[in-house]
Amino acid sequence: MTVSTPRVHRAWFVAGVAFVAILGAAGFRATPGVLIIPLQREFGWSAGTISLAVSVNLVLYGLTAPFAAALMDRFGMRRVVALALLLIALGSGLTMLMTASWQLLLCWGVLVGLGTGSMALVFAATVVDRWFVRHRGLVTGVLTAGGATGQLVFLPVLAQLAEGPGWRFASLTVAAGALAVVPFVWWLLRDRPEDVGTTALGAEPGAVRTKPSTVNAAVRALTVLASAARTRPFWLLAGGFAICGASTNGLVGTHFIPAAHDHGMAEPVAAGLLAVIGIFDIAGTIASGWLSDKIDPKVLLGVYYALRGLSLMVLPSLFAATTEPSMLIFIVFYGLDWVATVPPTVALCRRIYGADGAVVFGWVFGSHQVGAAIAAVGAGITRDQLGAYDLAWYGAGALCLIAAAMSLAIRHAKKDEPAATLHSRAAG
Repeated sequence: MTVSTPRVHRAWFVAGVAFVAILGAAGFRATPGVLIIPLQREFGWSAGTISLAVSVNLVLYGLTAPFAAALMDRFGMRRVVALALLLIALGSGLTMLMTASWQLLLCWGVLVGLGTGSMALVFAATVVDRWFVRHRGLVTGVLTAGGATGQLVFLPVLAQLAEGPGWRFASLTVAAGALAVVPFVWWLLRDRPEDVGTTALGAEPGAVRTKPSTVNAAVRALTVLASAARTRPFWLLAGGFAICGASTNGLVGTHFIPAAHDHGMAEPVAAGLLAVIGIFDIAGTIASGWLSDKIDPKVLLGVYYALRGLSLMVLPSLFAATTEPSMLIFIVFYGLDWVATVPPTVALCRRIYGADGAVVFGWVFGSHQVGAAIAAVGAGITRDQLGAYDLAWYGAGALCLIAAAMSLAIRHAKKDEPAATLHSRAAG
């Protein structure tokens, strides 16, 4: 069979469709942050109660990821992602009918958590692994930026809807948006290059073709975890990424708006600042992906975590009723660093664990979301008990410095060293 070689490789079209799907799906992750204050006003629920639902969402968002990676390998990306979008639409739509906090836990915690978990960063890692040999770091950076940026850019829109027509209208908008993405995924996304008679971008003609796995997805995910858990790099990556999740999605993504509101800032203004983080995240994450192809990924991680920790320790002194230049400087810097950690983490998983890299990254990402969940509920309780978020910001900053040290301690394969060789030695 002759392999087609179009002028523009099909991999770029697949990456484009994945970017649109990830960008759209990211809006669903933005909603809990803008719901906290409206739900407190209507139902009288505490920040800790609402944060519990957010933390369940974050945990499932992460722990679903490795199983989603294995399911994509077994049944294909298109089916898994389309089903995930339908789950998100169902969960978001049902929140309009809720009257008790346990229903928020079920809808936004469980249903949306499972759906968004299947659309997590393992989707980007799977697309890159299957469709790209060249430019893997760059494409990982672009797709990662789509996820984080979409989440933050949607915030001002959702905040305006929650403040104007109401939080129910915001939830309905999210449900409609999820359904709107499904046709694009189903019609345009392709699971493997062989499905359209080509090879991955940069692969040699006649390269060994990937085949769908026949192993039970849950068994494969757990088997890969058991193998990786016997290696030191896995725990260093997972521990660092747990702190990454705590300092981004769990703390800043969930509590920045109510923290700014405590200092007199209007909710749409605070949401707009988070959107600016999303804008600068594009440049930061793409640049990080490009750098991951050229610089030792563990060094990049160490630098990113250290700078993030120092910036978080400064943040409590920057809050005010108005947007001061010092806060804008923090927002720009934090945007550049927001998910810059993802491309080097994916690169390390790929180098150390080879063909299992995407599933291993799924488990590492699961630790990211466990850390985010702990930070989300912990910061909410801190606010309830102490009346301020300051302790949460300082604690997250200190943890980021620890993550920097953990990252620099990772031993990984060189570019010319087979990943299986290091994996075997590390396991021994």
